[in-house]
Amino acid sequence: MQVIKYAFQQHGDDRGMLVALEEYKDIPFEIKRVYYMYDTKKNVHRGFHAHKSLEQILICIHGSCKVLLDNGTEKKIVSLEKPYEGLYIANNMWREMYDFSEDAVLMVLASEYYKEEDYIRDYNEFLRMVGVEK
Repeated sequence: MQVIKYAFQQHGDDRGMLVALEEYKDIPFEIKRVYYMYDTKKNVHRGFHAHKSLEQILICIHGSCKVLLDNGTEKKIVSLEKPYEGLYIANNMWREMYDFSEDAVLMVLASEYYKEEDYIRDYNEFLRMVGVEK
């Protein structure tokens, strides 16, 4: 499984740092939705789903967290801890976010608007969709 992590261009001086993101330039898709999670309690896991067509970039803009990626045959854990790094998650990839630091803010850039029918929330259904028998 290939994990794609982007290191976004940082601009800074004695006033601080700035990261600007543009679709099709820094982000490999049109951004149709942005959301973020914060104040995630200790030992809480989030996600537990895949998407049929949606693509995402996850950026932990403050603090840190871990992301478990699972394509049905292989699993990888990716740490997000720098506000200028983004993790690309393709469609048909199961994801679980966890180990959030107390101050974590995880921002998600999505290629599609919210559509419940795009979600695969049952792991066994996900395995069937990617052609893995359980």
